[in-house]
Amino acid sequence: MSSNSQVQNQEPTEEPTKETNQEEKEAQGEEKDAAKEEVKAEEKEDKNEEPKEQKNEEKKEKKKEKKDEKKKDENKGSCKDFIYNPRTGEFLGRTASSWGLILLFYLIFYGFLAGMFSLTMWVMLQTLDENVPQHQDRLPSPGLVIRPHAIEIFYNRTNPSQYEQYIGELHDLLQHYNDSIQDGNDLCLVGEYTEQDKEPVKKVCQFKRSILRQCSGLPDTSFGYAEGQPCIIIKMNRRNTPLPMLYFPPEGRLDKMFFPYYGKKAHSEYVQPLVAVKLLLTKEDLDVEQTVECKVEGSDLRNSDDRDKYLGRVTFRVKVSQ
Repeated sequence: MSSNSQVQNQEPTEEPTKETNQEEKEAQGEEKDAAKEEVKAEEKEDKNEEPKEQKNEEKKEKKKEKKDEKKKDENKGSCKDFIYNPRTGEFLGRTASSWGLILLFYLIFYGFLAGMFSLTMWVMLQTLDENVPQHQDRLPSPGLVIRPHAIEIFYNRTNPSQYEQYIGELHDLLQHYNDSIQDGNDLCLVGEYTEQDKEPVKKVCQFKRSILRQCSGLPDTSFGYAEGQPCIIIKMNRRNTPLPMLYFPPEGRLDKMFFPYYGKKAHSEYVQPLVAVKLLLTKEDLDVEQTVECKVEGSDLRNSDDRDKYLGRVTFRVKVSQ
């Protein structure tokens, strides 16, 4: 009896443990199913979110494109409106009245400047005397000019093409000294300055081309270049040199009667006095370079200043080939 009762007592204790285990298994299975469903739901949500994000990005890009197009249209419209705005009637950003005021201002401003400039020029011109040279530099020694205009005069006397240019320069220079023109000028006192300060129209002293004799281009149209004894015309000159020369006028003197000079208007027919020098080159002098220095000599005239080699003097070289 006792044994049966114990067996009976043991069986009911085993049944509830089995039930609890089954419940736990069922609960765990339900949890796994719920977790799987959650994972599936999350995957679905992720799948749904990706196209949404793509759609949002596409929408944003479309909005940007629309904004850019609007800006372009606005810029085009603004450029057109800047040139001419039909709504406000503005041209280049200003109305007609604004443009009129600006033009009026600048017209008055530049007109005032032009008037001031004209007034100052008129005042300056009133200080000038037409009968007096505009440039009256008081130089201690006058400059020297030679013709032909060349520092080096090299040529072959048997080839006229090499010295035709020199001859042409001399003929052009002496055109104003033709005797027919100079006959209309006055005979002045030799050795005296021709002062004419009080006379409105100044007389001109004669300096005839024929005074230059062999270097006048009248008896010898080649000025001695064809024979190898060229003529050089110098203004304001007197020379001392071992090279034989002929001076025209005699001794290469420039008379005081040709000075002073009163300007182009009062002295319209004035011609500068000249000195011509004929170089008497011999056969021994041919094919040899000759250096000639011309100096101005007179009272209070400087011609040996080492700081200025062109003050009161000029140097040139001549070479005549056979």
